[in-house]
Amino acid sequence: MAGIRVVLFDDNELIRDSIAMLFADSIDFELTRSFSSCDNIKENMEGTKPDVVIMDIDMPGINGIEGVKIIRKNFPCVQILMHTVFDDDEKIFAAIKAGAGGYILKNAESQSLLAAVTEVYNGGAPMTPGIARRVLQQFQQVEAGQNQDYQLSRREREVLALLVQGLSYKMIAGKLEITYSTVRAHMKKIYQKLHVSSMTEAVAKAINQKFFG
Repeated sequence: MAGIRVVLFDDNELIRDSIAMLFADSIDFELTRSFSSCDNIKENMEGTKPDVVIMDIDMPGINGIEGVKIIRKNFPCVQILMHTVFDDDEKIFAAIKAGAGGYILKNAESQSLLAAVTEVYNGGAPMTPGIARRVLQQFQQVEAGQNQDYQLSRREREVLALLVQGLSYKMIAGKLEITYSTVRAHMKKIYQKLHVSSMTEAVAKAINQKFFG
């Protein structure tokens, strides 16, 4: 069985080399390419066809957050994991809003990065401890007091409820006895109805607005 195909965008050569060595030691992953900028990101993505992108934020030219937007628009099925030194609210919020599925700080242990890639690939939302709470706090500040009827179907509410409980797409599929692709189809509709662009946003909105009591 082929490993998870990963592409890395980071302008730091030492970090690119260290991550390449990390993935080389594991049969569960295949680091297909690494790039020092997002300036040719669309062509880079078309040429490598990754399952997961590991994305830095601070790069010359097109930065990582803009890179996430390009990927989300042109390659909606690809999962994106932010890997950065920035832990300020503005960068976290911007990355999640752009469509990143996870947010890991570069000072995390190397094995945490491997685990995060696997988790985001399986539909999870990995985050460095402390980041998730700040994401929720940020959404609470932005949407405090709002309570709307988003007209979710019964099945969409079931999927979202399991997502809030921390289940991955694969686990939700098993729980509801539906296919993985059906879960993804439900999530696409949930994103549209909630006006969000990532799983983390959907979970944050569901928690903040007390969808499930």
